[in-house]
Amino acid sequence: MKNKFHFFSVVCAALVINAPAGDTTTTPKENVFPAKPLGITLSIKMVGPYMEPADLQIICLFKHKQTGDTYQGAAKETDEKLGGILSSLRNRGEFAGETGETFLLTPPKGSIPARQFMVIGLGEEKDLSLDTLRIVGRIAAREAVRLKAKHVAWAPVIRDEGNTAIDVGEGDRAFAEEMLSSYDTEKRLQAQGLAPAFTIESVVIEAGPTFFERAVKQVGQGIESITAELQKRDSTPYASTPK
Repeated sequence: MKNKFHFFSVVCAALVINAPAGDTTTTPKENVFPAKPLGITLSIKMVGPYMEPADLQIICLFKHKQTGDTYQGAAKETDEKLGGILSSLRNRGEFAGETGETFLLTPPKGSIPARQFMVIGLGEEKDLSLDTLRIVGRIAAREAVRLKAKHVAWAPVIRDEGNTAIDVGEGDRAFAEEMLSSYDTEKRLQAQGLAPAFTIESVVIEAGPTFFERAVKQVGQGIESITAELQKRDSTPYASTPK
């Protein structure tokens, strides 16, 4: 009886983690941080990039390899649900995946719940560093504002491309810190009448079960660190008063 109960528990856990996008009967594990930096509700959520009903879903991909790109786990599942769009663009040489390169698409009807889907290039896999994730964070903030995406989700999918060079939690922290830093600049520009008013309401960082707790710890520390840093920023207007 005990073994049957253990088996049933394992099956239920697997169903929660791998619940399809349209499944509303299960609630994915999520850690919502109590602090709301710059008014953003930031969380770590145990979902794949094909599951979150975001205004803008973002993932990252390495530069295309002529020998073939690696798609595992969430990366493979996302590509399949999008009808093979990601692999098609890369294999045809229409998205190289250079560092900071982006492409934006509207997911095919009935594929994934996100309204818009963006890929940000990571460049050559051998050159991956935390600075690469910082670049991604800056791009994510500015693109979210440009596209007026109130609810943003991001999944690095680096592990799902077969790369283990960077600790997942540290990578998530680097992304979160730079995204908040860039968004702070956007809000300052808006406050000075130098950009249209717009507010990001929530940012979800998607993490698999193996890396969830590490991501929560690192991103939590990152929020504290960047919040303190932003409070020290120069508040002098960007544009000097014409004489």
